[in-house]
Amino acid sequence: MQFAIKDVIPRQVFDSRANPTVEVDVILENGIRGRGMVPSGASTGAYEALELRDGDPAYFNGKGVKKALANIEKTIKPALLGKDPTDQAGLDAAMIALDGTPDKSRLGANAILGCSIAIAYAGAKARGLPLFAHLGGVNAKTLPVPMIQIIGGGAHALNSVDVQDYLVIPMSAATFSQGLEMVANVYHAMKKVFAKAGKPLSVADEGGFWPTDFKSNEEGLSLITEGIKTAGYEPKKDIAIALDIASSEFYNSDNRIYTFKLENREFSAGGFTDLLCEWVEKYPIISIEDGCSEHDWEGSALLTKKLGKKVQLIGDDLFTTNIERIREGVTRGVYNSVLIKTNQIGSITETLDAAEFTKNAGYLPVISARSGETEDAVIVHIAIATNAGQLKVGSIARSERGAKWNETIRMEEYLGKKGVYPSGALFGRILS
Repeated sequence: MQFAIKDVIPRQVFDSRANPTVEVDVILENGIRGRGMVPSGASTGAYEALELRDGDPAYFNGKGVKKALANIEKTIKPALLGKDPTDQAGLDAAMIALDGTPDKSRLGANAILGCSIAIAYAGAKARGLPLFAHLGGVNAKTLPVPMIQIIGGGAHALNSVDVQDYLVIPMSAATFSQGLEMVANVYHAMKKVFAKAGKPLSVADEGGFWPTDFKSNEEGLSLITEGIKTAGYEPKKDIAIALDIASSEFYNSDNRIYTFKLENREFSAGGFTDLLCEWVEKYPIISIEDGCSEHDWEGSALLTKKLGKKVQLIGDDLFTTNIERIREGVTRGVYNSVLIKTNQIGSITETLDAAEFTKNAGYLPVISARSGETEDAVIVHIAIATNAGQLKVGSIARSERGAKWNETIRMEEYLGKKGVYPSGALFGRILS
């Protein structure tokens, strides 16, 4: 078979935090090569698939991936040789069966995902299609609305503030390119805002500004609102704010208390929900991610009751791109949107299935990168393949982020008039 898999080559490369990660080449009989690179998160959910690391403190502080590479070489590669790379679902299922654990802890989700992404690229090249068309078929045409980090806190900036991400979403843009341009204008305007406020400029893990010398978490909201105006836009109408609270990072499941260390403040679930409601009333917020901890279903339900018709409420750590957990959230009526991350679940097919389940449940999927990223732009193609409508990559600065945004520009050009851009109107599907 001309397009059969001839070789699988795993290697250790480095992500945007200079940590080792898995890269895999899948080579076909005719010389076509597909390459997959695996990202890594900093604030990870307890229910994510296992990212297999070596654990040797003398070698990259235990973060080496030689075990994952060995599993690819010894176990996964023999199962893939001679197979058809266009059978994405079949090959993903075979690798998952080889692992045989619920969280991919035997072979490692990073080992399986690296192969899965490489297979997808090889299959797309074999068919002469862009990856999104290979994965999504003829109806894959929706370009994503960008959700872009402006200030990075939490685990992305040594917990200099408690809130992890302060982001913006272009609401009035007519095209993806226009929306990206609007956000870039806000990003550059924020340099003036930081200078005016006397705050030194530094860059966090995902390319947003490091929140230096903040006195409160709310300060980031006021600064971004000012930045939107400085760029010449109307808050909420043209540019809205999104937050990734990452509240599991400062939640104590023993006493059920949320603690803002920056402000030395403690909150019950009700008190923390009230705070978020105050912020929504005061600032142009359209989206909140992980407003309550992954261990706090009651708090999440309360937050949904209070804000579920006013803003997009995204579950990340709560759902971890796992259909069973998403199903439980839908059954409980918790949140109205799901963050979709490939390395949380560990294969392309499962990622596509989670996005489809999310849409069928009436929730909005948001395809997302991780804080430890690579130049791989697979998530752009997943966003278009699933017609998800939203893409969260981090900031607009740093090349591992720009690689995704620039690839989306190329795909917008490729789709031409066939492409659909939902703009801020997509939130109307879930908000009253």
